[in-house]
Amino acid sequence: MNGDDFALANCIRALSIDAVNAANSGHPGAPMGMADAATVLFKNHLKFDAFAPDWADRDRFVLSNGHASMLLYSLLHLTGYKDMTIDQVRNFRQAGALTAGHPEFGHAGGIETTTGPLGQGIAAAVGMALAEKALAAEFGSDVVNHKTYVMLGDGCLQEGIGQEAISFAGHLGLGKLIVLYDDNEITIDGATSVSFSEDIPARFTACGWHVQSCDGHDHAALDAAITAAKNETDKPSLIAMKTVIGFGSPNKAGSASSHGSPLGEAEGQLAKETLGWTSAPFEIPADLAQQWRDIGARGAADRSAWEERLNAHPQAAEFKRRMSGVLPTGFDQAVADARAALFANPQKVATRKASQIALETLTEAVPEMIGGSADLTGSNLTRVPAVDSQFTRDTAGRYIGYGVREFAMGAAMNGMNNHGGLIPYGGTFMVFSDYVRNAIRLSALMEVGTIYVMTHDSIGLGEDGPTHQPVEHLASLRAMPNLNVFRPADAVEALECWDIAVRSRKTPSLLALSRQGVPQLRTQDTGENLSAKGAYVIRQFGDTRDLTILATGTEVEIAVKAAEALHANGHGVAVVSMPSWELFDAQPAEYRAEVLGSAPRIAVEAAAKFGWTRYVATEDDVIGMTTFGASAPIDALYQQFGITADAIIARANALLG
Repeated sequence: MNGDDFALANCIRALSIDAVNAANSGHPGAPMGMADAATVLFKNHLKFDAFAPDWADRDRFVLSNGHASMLLYSLLHLTGYKDMTIDQVRNFRQAGALTAGHPEFGHAGGIETTTGPLGQGIAAAVGMALAEKALAAEFGSDVVNHKTYVMLGDGCLQEGIGQEAISFAGHLGLGKLIVLYDDNEITIDGATSVSFSEDIPARFTACGWHVQSCDGHDHAALDAAITAAKNETDKPSLIAMKTVIGFGSPNKAGSASSHGSPLGEAEGQLAKETLGWTSAPFEIPADLAQQWRDIGARGAADRSAWEERLNAHPQAAEFKRRMSGVLPTGFDQAVADARAALFANPQKVATRKASQIALETLTEAVPEMIGGSADLTGSNLTRVPAVDSQFTRDTAGRYIGYGVREFAMGAAMNGMNNHGGLIPYGGTFMVFSDYVRNAIRLSALMEVGTIYVMTHDSIGLGEDGPTHQPVEHLASLRAMPNLNVFRPADAVEALECWDIAVRSRKTPSLLALSRQGVPQLRTQDTGENLSAKGAYVIRQFGDTRDLTILATGTEVEIAVKAAEALHANGHGVAVVSMPSWELFDAQPAEYRAEVLGSAPRIAVEAAAKFGWTRYVATEDDVIGMTTFGASAPIDALYQQFGITADAIIARANALLG
């Protein structure tokens, strides 16, 4: 073991021991075990400049086992990232600090994605590698040529999403993705043998990866393995590193006791003595601190040369626009033209088809949009001419076939957003939003604008039956902070919701779209995106308002029919289309009061009633689902479950007397 490199690694160990002890909370074992590999990677291989953390062509480093966060925070502080001060390290896990218990995207430079939910880091890294390949194909290797490195542990490999990501990366031959596996044979419950005994290198080999194994504390072996992985360009690489969790701790190394609890002052001091560390807590010897700062600065010359190449590149302005997240100048006009086409030629189509119509225009106008589906392209209708080029191991097209890997699809799209330069969207059935839900949650938590296209959004799916019919999904998704859930009523609203989704770069969007056709209810163009208000009066029958009917999606048409019948019987009725609760709730109180009115209200949605009582008096005033669906034709199902104009009229008569 190289003495200088070992001393550098001990800087990470010492800071990790001190920070976890000070917080009386955290995970010291993994940072202590992975410190050697991290030192070799950052010192000899990682292309980065700590003084320019947003350098577009930097290598990405993802700590997938996010509980080892002090490894990352130590590295960021030691290499000189401006915002990762020693005070931030001292305040690990404390209120207001950048050093959260698990790394959070946006908190500090060098945190490439939020990790902690195990497996999502490796899947996000796959998305980053996809983004690198796509942008390199478009702008060339002089501008885009970097690698994505991942550190992960046993937990990431036990999670199903880990296997989804590994399989997908191997299939696509993502040769610039390199994974360092912290094989320490320890879990929270004790030895990994309690629950985990498979041959990990063999599993990766079977998935088409380049695989090596080495001692995770042997710096020369680590350096050679990373070098070999970098030289393998046709396959992603795994380096399985045998490590000792809590390395250096006399009484806790190699045991679960060092995983998720502080070493304690006494054991921490013993560990430092074993490692030969004599500095006071949170202090780094000047010579070692300077070596780490030099490591953080060594990429400056590469970055400067890259900037010169970029500025001389014929597509420099376009590349900078993409990476800045600014939409093309022609986007507004493209949306306006698409609106005009709908009003000139109204569409009676399923809202999934309306989504496809919108995508035909938007993907042409926004070249950074990259589409995909979890093996449901023909049902989701997510493939349109502008993105009709398949992403393969040989060609980086604009359409990604994710296979039946919904969770990995969501996490990979998050990784693309983390990387920058692309706006990913991906489709599956609404009922499978449960599979991708934790990736949706991370989209919202990270404030990245991933777009989820969820079709077959209700019992309107029909004959496939209750296993595939969403009921409770809308309510559960609407409960998630910072997620815009859209359920458009017609082709115009579908376009408007897509317009909002593409513009929303800090809020993810989920479009709930129908299988069954609906008429275009909006026929007069006001020039305003009414869906951006979340809800609006789409029909007013009569000069007074005796009743308000609130509805979303395909049920707006039913609400309009009921309102017409009620008006024929002498009642003034307003129909409110509510494509987005979130956007409506964000409107001024005066607008919300105007839309909702003071008359009795009924809500109509072919989904669980839960949540609607924020807008109506009781669940008796909600025409919705109280059970799972059934297998039958669509019209029969709507009759069976009472999602009908007659049911609305009956409740209205009960309310109006």
